[in-house]
Amino acid sequence: MKHTALAGLFISAAMLASPVFANSQDDLCQINLQKIKDAKVSTEQMSETMQSDIDATIHQATAAKAKGTEQGTKECISLTTQAIQKLQNNTKGDQQ
Repeated sequence: MKHTALAGLFISAAMLASPVFANSQDDLCQINLQKIKDAKVSTEQMSETMQSDIDATIHQATAAKAKGTEQGTKECISLTTQAIQKLQNNTKGDQQ
C-alpha cells in the first residue's frame, strides 16, 4: 500500500511539474528572441549577409514558436541559440 501511494505521489508531482517546464521553455524562446533583437541594435559592425541571416533566423524561430507545440518551441530555442552564438562570434571577431 505504501509503495502505491508513494508512486502515485511521484506521478502527481511529475504531472504538475510538466506545465511549468513547458512554460519555462517558451520563456527561453522569447528571451532568446529578445537577446537577438537587442544584439542586432547594439552590434555596430555586422555584414549585410550576417544581418539577413539573423533576420531569417528570427523569422524561422518566430514561425516555429507560433506552432504552439513543444516541438516548435524546441525548434525556436535551437534556432535562437545558434543565432546568439553567431552574434557572439561576430562580436569576438570585431574585438580582435
